[in-house]
Amino acid sequence: MKRTNTGSEEFQINTLTEKINRLVGHFSFNKKDFHSKRGFLKMVSQRKKKLEYLKRKDFNKYLSIVDDLKTRK
Repeated sequence: MKRTNTGSEEFQINTLTEKINRLVGHFSFNKKDFHSKRGFLKMVSQRKKKLEYLKRKDFNKYLSIVDDLKTRK
């Protein structure tokens, strides 16, 4: 994936997934960090919306991203 095109859906989904994965590890040690959990839920929602948009726009790209990131079964 090219780092130059930061506006593409693929790049944004990839970045959000990396942040989400880091926060999952954070929450395993900090169970009462409710302030960060709000931001976490917003990121999950943003990623979901971007994936739905990409699914409508270009289904083949959607399948390749889901396969690469293993976000869905």
